[in-house]
Amino acid sequence: MRITQGLTFFATLLLVGASVYAAEPTVKVGMLSTLSGPAAGLGVDIRDGFTLAVRQLNGKLGGLPAEVIVVDDQQKPEVAQRATEKFLKKDKVDFMTGIVFSNILLAVGQPIFKSKTFYVSANAGPSQYAGEQCNPYFFNVAWQNDNLPEVVGKYVQDKGFKNVVLVAPNYPGGKDAIAGFTRYYKGKLGAQIQTKLGQLDYAAELAQIRSLKPDAVFFFLPGGMGISFVKQFVAAGLSADSQLFAPGVSADEDVIRAVGAPMLGMFNSSHWAHDMDNAENKRFVADFQREFGRLPSLFAAQGYDAALLIDAAVRDVKGKLGDKAALRRALEAKRFKSVRGDFKFNTNHYPVQNYYLRVIGRDAQDRVTNKLMGTVFTNHADAYAAQCKMK
Repeated sequence: MRITQGLTFFATLLLVGASVYAAEPTVKVGMLSTLSGPAAGLGVDIRDGFTLAVRQLNGKLGGLPAEVIVVDDQQKPEVAQRATEKFLKKDKVDFMTGIVFSNILLAVGQPIFKSKTFYVSANAGPSQYAGEQCNPYFFNVAWQNDNLPEVVGKYVQDKGFKNVVLVAPNYPGGKDAIAGFTRYYKGKLGAQIQTKLGQLDYAAELAQIRSLKPDAVFFFLPGGMGISFVKQFVAAGLSADSQLFAPGVSADEDVIRAVGAPMLGMFNSSHWAHDMDNAENKRFVADFQREFGRLPSLFAAQGYDAALLIDAAVRDVKGKLGDKAALRRALEAKRFKSVRGDFKFNTNHYPVQNYYLRVIGRDAQDRVTNKLMGTVFTNHADAYAAQCKMK
């Protein structure tokens, strides 16, 4: 496996087995992810999950030596656009993956698809690409942006909460999160608070929440945004009167490591958990902890599955990456075992899968971490698939 850190942002070049690598056809993967700034933990987990899978596959994908070119998008669309152009025109990658934020993906999607390069999303799942803008070159192994908020919306509705405040950034992912939550929650909304993307100070928002006296607060704030919000929410004493809820992306191991015990008792949703009882997940969690010294998050699990999907598809086409039609069929077939258990691709190339509720508690090792509680949706599809007219 060759891993190249994009020279615009890094200066590290790792070569493994260079003589063998040079003599064989390769699989080139352009990994564009957020690796700096407050949301860096999300991109780092995607990258680490992906590279762990490739290492387990002896540096290969589908039996061919793998070259993974890693570039930091700095959470800036213009940086992502420049990196994408290099991936497509100079590096001539076979696949792209890694983007965390939907606004970044929407900024680079069309040139990727126009070049007939397959994009395997390890996180971002905008509603646009699930519906009318669906594309045969786009596959998502994670979730559609609405899905995890839908789980929380249903749970909050079923449990009889009467007055809920929503908090999300004003960008495509945040808008999808609100749409997902309100698709299932039909009670009173005290407010829908839209923040700036990347915002870290929530004093004004917390004052507004205090004045509204909600019995529940749902927030979608990935990375450092969520870390800051939870710390400030608890420090303000608001957790005494309002139950906090989030999608798993705002309450996973990256946030728990930074916040700790104040997150105990918080509920969140996911399609995966590190304590899921299947052989593939047990191996992944054990190997990830051994390799990186921390529990994996759902971002790491999604990066891992993205690599396994590419591996299975390349293997199925016997390395003939130029046969795009065959490669698409191989990706759609999804011949690998996911760490989340079984799932399938819908007609829009988004997952149909189970979704779960998790609660943050202490495990047998006294670690503050997520615990799987139960299933909220079984074989759940996104709300936009019917709008997809993919050919």
